[in-house]
Amino acid sequence: MNDAVSRLKTVKANIAAAEQEAKRPAGSVTLVAVSKTFAADDIRPVIEAGQRVFGENRVQEAQGKWPALREDFPDLELHLIGPLQSNKAKEAVALFDVIETVDREKIAAELAKEIKKQGKAPKLYVQVNTGLEDQKAGIDPREAVGFVKRCREVHGIAVEGLMAIPPFDENPGPHFALLEKLARDAGVEKLSMGMSGDYETAIAFGATSVRVGSAIFGSR
Repeated sequence: MNDAVSRLKTVKANIAAAEQEAKRPAGSVTLVAVSKTFAADDIRPVIEAGQRVFGENRVQEAQGKWPALREDFPDLELHLIGPLQSNKAKEAVALFDVIETVDREKIAAELAKEIKKQGKAPKLYVQVNTGLEDQKAGIDPREAVGFVKRCREVHGIAVEGLMAIPPFDENPGPHFALLEKLARDAGVEKLSMGMSGDYETAIAFGATSVRVGSAIFGSR
C-alpha cells in the first residue's frame, strides 16, 4: 500500500495548489479519504502517513473495521457518506463523527431521537440531489433550504453543511455552484462536494471538504 501513501501525497499537493489558485487560505479544505470496500490493513498505512479523516458508505462495513483502528488512532474522524436507513440511525450516531447524508424527515427524526438518547452529537449535513436523479439519494434542491430549517426548528438538530454528488455525465461546476448558493440561503457554512475526478473544481466553487477514494486507494 505504499502506492496509496504516494497517491495521498499527490492529492494533498493538488488540494493545496487548488486552494492557492482559488485564493483560499491554505488548509481550508478537509480531505476525506474514502475507504469504503478497503480492509483495515489497506487503510492503516494511509493513517500512519498522517491522514485522519475518512469516509465510509455503509454502517455495517464501518463497524467491522473502524473500532479497532480507533483504538490505535483515537484522533480519527469518521464520516458516513452513503445513504442512511432509518433502522441504522442508532449505529450511525454511535460510530460516526459526521453524517453527511440526511435527506428526509424520517432520518432527521430518528437521528434526533438517537442523539438525545446517546448524548452524542455527530455533525450533520443535508444531502442534496442537485441533478434530480431518480436513482440517487438526496433531497430536491428546491426543498433543501426549507428542510434545513425544519431539521433545526422541528427536529431540534443542528445542520452544519450540505453535500452533493453531481451526475456522472454532466459538468460538475453548475452543481457545485447550486450547492454553494443553497448553503448561503440555508445559513450553513460547510460544503462537502468533489470526488476523485473533480475535487479541484469543487475547491474553486467553495468546497470545505472533498471526498477522494480511488485517487488515493486505487480502483476497487
